[in-house]
Amino acid sequence: MKSETPKHSGLLDKIVDKSARVGVIGLGYVGLPLAATAALRGFTVTGFDIDDSKPDKLNAGESYIAAVSHDMLKRASDHGCVTWTADFSGLSDCDVIVICVPTPLTKHREPDLTYVEQTAQTIAEHMRDSVLVVLESTTFPGTTEEVLTPILASHGRKPDSDFWVAFSPEREDPGNETYRTHSIPKIVGADSEESRTLAAAFYGNVVDKVVPVSSAKTAEAVKITENIFRAVNIALVNELKVIYDAMGIDVWDVIEGAATKPFGFMPFYPGPGLGGHCIPIDPFYLTWKAREFGHATRFIELAGEINVTMPNFVISKLREVLDLHCGKGLSTSRILLVGISYKKNVPDMRESPSVTLMDILQKSGAQVDFLDPHVARIPRMREFPHLLDRTSVRMEEVSPDTYDAILISTDHDAIDFGQLVALDIPIVDTRNAIASRGLATKRVTKA
Repeated sequence: MKSETPKHSGLLDKIVDKSARVGVIGLGYVGLPLAATAALRGFTVTGFDIDDSKPDKLNAGESYIAAVSHDMLKRASDHGCVTWTADFSGLSDCDVIVICVPTPLTKHREPDLTYVEQTAQTIAEHMRDSVLVVLESTTFPGTTEEVLTPILASHGRKPDSDFWVAFSPEREDPGNETYRTHSIPKIVGADSEESRTLAAAFYGNVVDKVVPVSSAKTAEAVKITENIFRAVNIALVNELKVIYDAMGIDVWDVIEGAATKPFGFMPFYPGPGLGGHCIPIDPFYLTWKAREFGHATRFIELAGEINVTMPNFVISKLREVLDLHCGKGLSTSRILLVGISYKKNVPDMRESPSVTLMDILQKSGAQVDFLDPHVARIPRMREFPHLLDRTSVRMEEVSPDTYDAILISTDHDAIDFGQLVALDIPIVDTRNAIASRGLATKRVTKA
């Protein structure tokens, strides 16, 4: 008796020969590089976003993310068929659908899966049978199984029969010139062998290395663990910074010395707080989920508390500097905040501690401006609508007549720190930007 052909085999054949049509939902820091890379690797790709200004820019050949250059965008368009749209009815033509939407926290620091749920509902309304759906958005272990799959099945389709589901966490690192989407190993997890095979085959045609794991929960836990590892270690050096500062010890010198040990130590560096979409947010997804199983994530929560307090520590150091060097209080001072994005050499504003610092300074009565060569204007942000459209000053506008102190929050390479030092304005440096460049530190206080 002839064996029955597995239901997923037709889709697998299309993925292998790259005739499968790929839909990527969410054209941000994760989705756009993935869509462009998949197109360059030979797939027909449609990128979807609810913000119609993004497809408009992309269709005009304009990239708004550094990881996807204008040239890369042009080559993706020239190489194959790539379309950008805000019309989600096109999902009905897709064989593989990848979800790359935000997963923020609520005001009470609980997971907000609104974007994932709404996207899943949209997919369920439009998708055809025999489709692979992959979630890349970082979330708590169990989301793919407990949230995404039931919504996709709500129109009468059966998982692992009419559609297949997998989780493959994004690993984008804005500003990293060494690793790109195609060269970062890709974790793939699914709850059936067929789903895992399909997802591994798809990503195997897009990136250089695929790492399958046993389940979607495992893949979700991998991503959470990566980010918790960084959050906890950054919290540790932030706490050491405060302790060593009280002892008159430079934590940067300590880390530099410890990093010479060839084993048993990995350097992490302190800062004014955590930024980016992942590290300040993702650990709390596990904290929330752990309560369901009766466990308290004390280590993770302590790390979060330490990192959240860093902006206040920085402001306290700034107050000391103003009092000592200017004889002024914060409420009557003029402050230049250097760097408004969360990370050096990128315009990424997500969860930037610099914005928190600006907000605290403003609420304290200070006059505060920012200088950032990568951010000309503060975009719309969920938590700071009152800072919308604040614009960056130019270096030539900075002088001892205009500012009482300079607060370095992000150490972009494009900033002339030597010129800032030459102004002889008191500087509070949260990134070791001055000393690491071998500049004079006479009027510099580390924080």
